[in-house]
Formats: sequence, C-alpha cells, structure tokens
Amino acid sequence: MTPPPDQTTPPPQGTMTSSPRARDRGASRVRRFSPAERWIHRITALLLGVCVFSAGCLYLPELAELVGRRALVVTVHEWSGILTPLPALLGLASRAFRADLTRLNRFGPHDRRWLRAALRRDHRRQERPAGKFNAGQKLYAGYIAGAVVVMAGTGLLMWFTDLAPLVWRTSATFVHDWLALAIGIVLLGHIGKAYADPEARRGMRTGKVEQAWAAREHPLWRTDEEAADGGHRDAGHDTGDHEHRIR
Repeated sequence: MTPPPDQTTPPPQGTMTSSPRARDRGASRVRRFSPAERWIHRITALLLGVCVFSAGCLYLPELAELVGRRALVVTVHEWSGILTPLPALLGLASRAFRADLTRLNRFGPHDRRWLRAALRRDHRRQERPAGKFNAGQKLYAGYIAGAVVVMAGTGLLMWFTDLAPLVWRTSATFVHDWLALAIGIVLLGHIGKAYADPEARRGMRTGKVEQAWAAREHPLWRTDEEAADGGHRDAGHDTGDHEHRIR
C-alpha cells in the first residue's frame, strides 16, 4: 500500500540527508581559488620549504650535524631552488591564475589607503579596503616573485663557476646568502598570518570561503557573480582597475 498523499515516507536506513544549516552554509560560500591555483600554491610552498630547510642544513652547524650527507643536501638545495619558479610558469596556462596575477600586479588608491592604515596600526575595517587581495598580500607576492628570480640567478652563478668571473661569483654569494635570510623571515610572517586566519587557510585548501568573511576582509572583491552560478564561472573575468563591492 502506498501512504496517503499527506504523509511522507522516511528515507531508507543509512541514507544521509543534509541539514538546512549545512545547505545554507554551502550556499553562502564563494569560490576564491581554482584547483590549478591551489596546486600551484602547494607545489611552490613545498619546493620553497625544501629549499629553505636545505639551506639551513648547509649554513647552521646544528642542522648540518643532524642531517649529514652534505653533498646530497647541496644537490637537493640546487634542484629545489631551480624548480621553484616552475609551478608558476606552468600555471600561466590557467585562466584564473593569470587573472589573479593581474589583480596582484595592480595597485590602486584603496591599496594605498590600506597601507597607510597598516602603518598607523589602524585595524578598523573601513580604513582597510581591499579587493580580492589586500595591499599586504600584493606586496608579499611581488617580493617573493622578485626574490625567487634573484635567488635563481645568483644560485646559477654559484653553481656553474665558469659562467662569470670571481668578483661576480663573490657578489652573487653575498646577495644569495642575505636574501635567503630575508626570505626566511618573510615566510615566517606569511605563515603566521595564515595560521591567524582559519578561513583564509580554508580558502586555499578547499577553494571556497564564507561570503561573510569575504565581505568583511575583502569588501571590494566581486563575488556576487561567482556565488550566483555556484562558483563555476572563472574568477578572473573582472580585471578592471576597480573592483565591485560585495552585495
């Protein structure tokens, strides 16, 4: 017998049903990073981490004694350093990645306002307007991109000793060593900022963030179109000089 029309049949045992709260939470999330961008970040972070750790094993006696096998560490350091720019270069095939590079490369009036507030240690949200990336993230991305290129160039001069005269190699060693220290300090700051913001980490891990977080931290980032179509539209369509506020 079939149940009367006004009765509902309970789901079969073992069938999972999503709660209204879970459905609402999923509907309020917007896409921040594409799968390609997340893999670029992961592989670059891994290579850079190996490079920094192996450098520590070469320069710090405590780590050198703990690890040993200096020749192997040198080889690992050289190849991890050379391969670090590769994920970003391959990532240029991704439309979303290219769009985000355009965003990172543009510095507008709201970014200057963000920096002035940061220098004053003014944490009021209205004084720190930001698009998809805030001014601090743009400066960090530019610094790391430039530092990786300089480190690769000076590393090649140190690796292939016949490429340049002695004075060049000596200068390259000086720049390489001190810039490596600066990169290590900046990376620690980047990791500290990431651990202080769980939603930002979730966005890099899953590709999506809560719309409330986006509206609070990046009010000029246009996410209404991505939210409307479930995040399938490419996040890089809007690459103009200004960004639209989240509705």
